[in-house]
Amino acid sequence: MKFLLDFFPIVFFFIAYKMYDIYVATAVLIIASLLQTSAHWMMHRRFEKMHVITLVLVCIFGGLTLILQDEMFIKWKPTVINWLFAAAFIGSQFIGKKSLIQHMMGDHIVLPTNIWLHLNIAWTLFFIALGFANLYVVYNFDTETWVNFKLFGLLGLTFVFVIAQSLYVARFIKDPADNSNNESK
Repeated sequence: MKFLLDFFPIVFFFIAYKMYDIYVATAVLIIASLLQTSAHWMMHRRFEKMHVITLVLVCIFGGLTLILQDEMFIKWKPTVINWLFAAAFIGSQFIGKKSLIQHMMGDHIVLPTNIWLHLNIAWTLFFIALGFANLYVVYNFDTETWVNFKLFGLLGLTFVFVIAQSLYVARFIKDPADNSNNESK
């Protein structure tokens, strides 16, 4: 359910673009992002930071796209979001006791401190790379290609990265049964 809620604005953007144009798709993205944030609030009585950040940036960049009739603003939004996420991940290493990735996953898995650091750096670099990849497509391909890349390319790269991260992390996760056997010795 969370996966569907997180990605339905981009799917609606894609469908609206295919049926109409970038400006209709941008308006649909703004509305879908508002619905996403509202639905999360109604279900959980709290806002998710990622949804709020995305909503603000969608409203700013999408609003500029619609007002100025310049699609470049909405095309830059993924880069800005990814670079803000990168800044948050790298900044979390210097603020507080835990990195952002450890705050997000630390309740579910136990890892050595240096592995949390590696993961946090990996996510930082990944978000920076996504931002540059988006700009590469924006400036070297047409809008149709960018819209396809935004849905399939960015989502696909994220999926591959999460799988790679899972394989990396799996090497360091210990079976709780192993710990109880070792403690009883």
